Amino acid sequence: MADPGTCVDCIQEPQTGSESILHPQEIETTGFVPPTPIPGPSVIIEFCDRCRWLHRASWVSTELFLTFPTPTIKAISLMPLSSEETAGRFRVWLCLDGVPPSLMWDRKIEGGFPELKVLKQRIRDKVQPGKSLGHSDKK
Repeated sequence: MADPGTCVDCIQEPQTGSESILHPQEIETTGFVPPTPIPGPSVIIEFCDRCRWLHRASWVSTELFLTFPTPTIKAISLMPLSSEETAGRFRVWLCLDGVPPSLMWDRKIEGGFPELKVLKQRIRDKVQPGKSLGHSDKK
């Protein structure tokens, strides 16, 4: 039985026997159109998954989308990391066409998590110079 919130069109009956296990090279992709890379500004938020910072990363992404709706920022990607080398990481990158990604915030360099006012100002200065951020621009 499906969950009440599950789309009926998304439910598939399980297959039986050996044909139920498909290997990636056996998946039929005829008719599928792969996504194209997103042109235009995008943001990548890297965060330490071991530190359980998913909620903070998703909150920052929501705030950025509310401040810079499409087409100003076309996509925001959350990138959980869980290795020793990335322990404690929280970085926000801005990707613009034709230039290497710019680091907008690094928790270790800045000494803490982004103050959204400052992060929004830094991103605004790259994607929409001169745009008013309303109360976020007040001193």
